[in-house]
Amino acid sequence: MAVIHIASVTFEHHPTGFGMGYERPRISWSFSCNDDNVKDWVQSSYEIQIRRQNDIETYRVESSSSVLVPWPSHALCSRERAWVKVMAHGKATNAAGEVITASTAWSEQSIIEAALLDKGDWIANLMTSTHTDMKNTPMRPLIFRKVFQLHAGSIQKARLYITAHGVYHAYVNGHRIGNEEMAPGWTSYNHRLLYQTFDVTSLLIEGNRNVLGIEVGEGWFAGRLGMDQKRNFYGNHLAILAQLEVTFEQVEKVLVNSDTTWKSNTSATTRSEIYDGEDYDSREEHWGWNDDPNLNEHDWLPTVQLPFPRARPLASDSPPVRIMEVKTPVRIFKSKSGKALLDFGQNLVGKLRVRLPAATGTTKISISHAEVLESDELGRRPLRGAKPVDNVVLSSRQPWSWSPKFTFHGFRYVQIDGWPIDEGFPRREDITALVMHSDMVRTGWFSCSESLLNQLHHNVVWSMKGNFLSIPTDCPQRDERLGWTGDIQVFSPTANFLFNTRGFIGSWLEDVAAEQLESSKNGVPGLVVPDVFDNPPNPPGPQSVWHDVTVLTPWDLYNSSGDIEILRRQYESMKAWVDKGIKRGPNGLWDQNIWQFGDWLDPASPPSEPGVGRTDSLYVADAYLVRVLGIIAKISHLLGETEDATRFAKDESNARKAFQYEYVTPSGLLVGDTQTAHSLAISFGLFDNDDHVVKSASRLCHLVHLAKYRIATGFAGTPVIAHALSDTGNHQLAYRMLLEKECPSWLYPITMGATTIWERWDSMLPDGSINPGDMTSFNHYALGSVANWLHKNVGGISPLDPGWRKIQVRPVPGGVLRNAKVAHQSPYGRIECSWSINESDDTFALTIIIPPNSEARVILPSAWKENQQEVEEESIQVGSGKYEFSCPYKPAEWPPKAEFARSTFRLEV
Repeated sequence: MAVIHIASVTFEHHPTGFGMGYERPRISWSFSCNDDNVKDWVQSSYEIQIRRQNDIETYRVESSSSVLVPWPSHALCSRERAWVKVMAHGKATNAAGEVITASTAWSEQSIIEAALLDKGDWIANLMTSTHTDMKNTPMRPLIFRKVFQLHAGSIQKARLYITAHGVYHAYVNGHRIGNEEMAPGWTSYNHRLLYQTFDVTSLLIEGNRNVLGIEVGEGWFAGRLGMDQKRNFYGNHLAILAQLEVTFEQVEKVLVNSDTTWKSNTSATTRSEIYDGEDYDSREEHWGWNDDPNLNEHDWLPTVQLPFPRARPLASDSPPVRIMEVKTPVRIFKSKSGKALLDFGQNLVGKLRVRLPAATGTTKISISHAEVLESDELGRRPLRGAKPVDNVVLSSRQPWSWSPKFTFHGFRYVQIDGWPIDEGFPRREDITALVMHSDMVRTGWFSCSESLLNQLHHNVVWSMKGNFLSIPTDCPQRDERLGWTGDIQVFSPTANFLFNTRGFIGSWLEDVAAEQLESSKNGVPGLVVPDVFDNPPNPPGPQSVWHDVTVLTPWDLYNSSGDIEILRRQYESMKAWVDKGIKRGPNGLWDQNIWQFGDWLDPASPPSEPGVGRTDSLYVADAYLVRVLGIIAKISHLLGETEDATRFAKDESNARKAFQYEYVTPSGLLVGDTQTAHSLAISFGLFDNDDHVVKSASRLCHLVHLAKYRIATGFAGTPVIAHALSDTGNHQLAYRMLLEKECPSWLYPITMGATTIWERWDSMLPDGSINPGDMTSFNHYALGSVANWLHKNVGGISPLDPGWRKIQVRPVPGGVLRNAKVAHQSPYGRIECSWSINESDDTFALTIIIPPNSEARVILPSAWKENQQEVEEESIQVGSGKYEFSCPYKPAEWPPKAEFARSTFRLEV
C-alpha cells in the first residue's frame, strides 16, 4: 500500500482546469504522506496518463520535477477535453533506516478543458440595447433575453462562453449560471477582456423552448471610478458577448449567440454603482424574464450590434470573485439618534442579503454601510464622496429575499432606515452579510501564545481578503478602490504566503505590462492599475516603490511559485521601467527634481500631508533603485539574457557606490538617521563594509529605544524594520517593537477593536474619534506586511529556493511568546513548524513536517553564532518527513535593555 500520495493535480495557475486558455498547460502535483516513519522521499520519475476521447496516452519521464512540468502530449484544441492522472516513483528511508522504493498510486482523475483559444472561435457579436441613458449619470442596469428551441435528443455537453462591457449575471431557464460575482472582473478593458466558461448542460431542456437571460450593470466599465467623478471611462454602452454551444450525440450542434435577435429591457434594479450602492424597485420587476419562453415581449426593446471588443477576449488564471462566507449580526441596537444599527463583529467586504418584510403600502428600506462608529453613529466621513447606500422599494409582489447584484461595500456596521414599524427592528435571521473576495486557495496559517498577535494576523488576512476583489486594491469602502501599485509591491511577500496568488497577481501584472508598454507611457506604468488617472497623473513623474512593482512583484511571485515563466512574461515590462521609466541624475541615482511619495504615511506626517515624513523621499528612492537593479540583474541571468545581466550588474555596482558616497559617512553613519533609512540599508544590503552594518544596526536599535518602541516608519520602512532588527541579531528588540500597544504601533489598533489593518497608524484616535485627515481607511493591507516577519521569524519557515522545494526552518523565539505554529501549503505539499519553550527545564522543542520531494535546513537556537558560516555548518539537513528536535534554551531578559542595541551579533544581511 502506498504511503506517499499525490494530493492534488493542477494545471498552470488555473483554479480548476476548466475553461483554460492554454494549448499546452503545464502540470503540477503536490504530495502527502500517511506514515511518519517514512522520510527523505524524493521523486526519481513520473508517469502522466492522458485520455483524449477514446485514446489513452502514457508518458514516463525520468525527472525529480513535480511543479509546472511540460505538457507531454500534442496541443489541445479549442473546446477539447482531456482526463489526466499522475503517478510518481521515488525512494525513501523507512523506520529501520533502510532505503526503499516508494511509488504513489495513480492520482484521482483530473479533467481539463480548453476554452476558445482563437479569436476566430467567436461567432457571437457584442450586443447592446437601444435603451439610452443620459450622459454623466449612473446607467440603469439592462436585461437581455433570448428564447431558443432545442432538438429532442441526448445533450452531450453545453458550454456558455460569456463576457460583458459591464458586470453581469446570467440565467438559463431561471437558474443562475455559476456563482461568480462582479464578473467578468476588472481588467484594463482596452487591452484585456476576460471571459468565463460555464457548463450549462444540466440546465437545458431537450426538445423544448429554453430561455437564456443576462442582466448587466455598469460595474467598472462605465461606472464612476476614482476620486474625480469619472464616468464611462471605457465606454458608454452596457453590452454582452455570449456564445452558447450545445452539442448533441447524434444531431447537429446548436449555437445561440448574442446578436440582434435578442430582446432587451430595463432592470428592476434601477441603479447600481460600485461606490454609491444599488437601488431595487420590486414594482418594476419583469416576472418571468429569464425563465418564461412565452413571456409577452411587445414592450421590450430591440438590440443592436457593436464592433467586436477592441481587446481580445481571454480566459484567465485569476480566480473569480465569489461569496466566500456568510456572517450574521453579533449585535442589533439603537444609536443615540434612534437609528437601527447592526454590528457584524468583523470589518468585511461584501453585501447584505435581506429577508424582505411585507409591504405596508409602498415602503422603501435604506441600508447604509460604514466600517466604524463615531459617537455611536455610523462613521461616514472616511467614505469621502462615496455614498454606499442600498435602497429597496417593497410591493405586494416581491422576492422573498433580496441582495445587491452589482456592487460591494466595505463595512462592519449597517444602519437600517424604513423598516416597517409593525416589524420593529430587523431580527438577526433577517439580515446576513455575504463576504466577497476572489476565490483564492488559502495557503498560510499562523498562531502563537500571544492573543494580540493572533488578532494582528487575523486582521492581515481579512484586509487581504477584502482588498483582493478582482484586483489588488488599496481600500474597499470609499470613492477609490483602485489597484495602487505601491500597496501590493510592499505586501506581495505576505500575500503569496497566505493565499495562492499566482493566478490573481499574475493576471494583474499582465495589465501592468499592457498599459505600461503603450508608446505614450515611456516605460512608466500607472500609479494604479488599471490606470484610470488623468495623463499625466497628479503628482506627475515616475515613482520609486510604486512603479518598482514592475520588477519586485514578479520576483516575489517567482520566489513563492518557482515559475520562471512569470519572469519571462514580465521581462519586457521590467526592462522598460528600468531603462526608460526611471529618471536618473548626474550621479546615476534618481533625479532629485522628481517628487516622490517616499515613506508614505510615516506616523509623523501631518494628516493633510501624508508624504511628508522623517526620511528623505530621495533617499528612499535611491535605496530602492539599488535593490531594483540588483534584482533585474539576477532575473536577466536566470533568463539567459547574459548581455543584460552584465549591464544591469554593472549598473547596480555603480549605483551602490553612488549611494554609499551620497548617504554613508566614512564611520558608517547614515545621512538619513531614521528607522526607515537604517532598515532599508540593512535589509537591501546597501553596505559593503561589515562594520558599517554593525554601526547602522546599533543606530537603528538606538532609534527604536528612543521612540519607546513605537513605529516611526511608513509604507517603505514598515515591511523591513522587523527583518532589519532580526537579521542583525536584535531579535528581542524586534519583539519589543511588535508587542508595543501605544500609538503608533501594530497592536494599538487592536486595543481599539480593529478587525482589519488600518491605512494610518492612528486612523482612529485614542478618544474614539476618526483621524481628521481626509484620507483614512480602516481596511488597508500595506502596513500588515509585518506578517511576513511573523511567518519567517516567529513561525520559522521561509523558502531557500524559489518555489519552496528547499526550505529554511529557523524559528526565533522571543518576547513573551512561549509557543508558535505556522503552516504553508507549498507547491510540493504542506509544510508545518511548531515550537514551544519549557521553562521548567530550559529547553526548546521543535516539530516540523516537510512534504515529499522537498528538503529543509533546520537551525535551532543552540546553533546561533555570530558567524554565518558556523551556523550553516551546525545546521541540520533533513529530507521529507516529520521530525522532532530539542535543545537547551534560556529566554533572554525581557524587556530588552537599551544597551543591548550595541550587539555585534550578525547572522545574515
